[in-house]
Amino acid sequence: MAPVDSGLFDRLERFYDALPRPWARIEEIGALTLFVREGEGWPYYARPRPGSHTPSAADLVETRRRQRDLGVPEAFEWVHESMPDLLPVARSAGLDVLLAPLLVLDPAALVPDLPIRGAKIRYLDPAAASFAADLGASHAVARLGFGAPAYRAPLEMAENTLVIDGAGPAERDAAEAPSEEAVRHARAMFETGDYITAVAESPDDGILATATGQRVGDVAEIVGVATLPSARNRGYASQLTATLTGRLLATGVDLVLLSAGDDDVARLYTRVGFRRVGTACIASPAAASL
Repeated sequence: MAPVDSGLFDRLERFYDALPRPWARIEEIGALTLFVREGEGWPYYARPRPGSHTPSAADLVETRRRQRDLGVPEAFEWVHESMPDLLPVARSAGLDVLLAPLLVLDPAALVPDLPIRGAKIRYLDPAAASFAADLGASHAVARLGFGAPAYRAPLEMAENTLVIDGAGPAERDAAEAPSEEAVRHARAMFETGDYITAVAESPDDGILATATGQRVGDVAEIVGVATLPSARNRGYASQLTATLTGRLLATGVDLVLLSAGDDDVARLYTRVGFRRVGTACIASPAAASL
């Protein structure tokens, strides 16, 4: 792991705090900021407020109570290097904490765009007539891919997963279509230019893999990288990540980050130009505290 770079972690904290704000209602609870998504989509989480002291166990317990009242997941995220004292506090407050490798891109090491077997890469277009169908297929691929993970799934895609080993196009196409409200909300996000989804698409089998970039200024995060279980081991995830990252760099981003579910997943990303710099802590209630 690279030495701690305080300037890097300051940038990451500003990014994580800014990313949800256009799409969420903000509630401050002690030293925590609770982001409550406005509209449909993956739910947000609570994070330590930038520049704050370490949240107390009481802050965490009160935030969990508020999340239950709101009917949203009891979810917390932070970067360990930015707030190392929070890990034991979170565990004492009844939370299980996934220690996810946090990686950033080394631009000089990014692999070039390469052909992928049996598919081509394209980007979802919010102005296209096919956007709703494409969005639904992309979401279904993510749910199926993380529901039957080759490794352990990142938390942001762990909610509402479908656990179907070997699932393929038939299972993808049988998934429930997104609601009109969800499509409108996603279109609004994509139209800002700060959100972009790349898919690997086969002429015969449709969308087989997906990855999304989410951006604030000159910082972007890659999330939701997933492949249909039936289409694994073809290099789709790694090349989608590399291609999407290259596009982000071409639009003025100079810091690209991602979190991996574990060290095995992290190694996939190091092969396309990322390096580990720290640990993303992703917390939810321990089974005994539910």
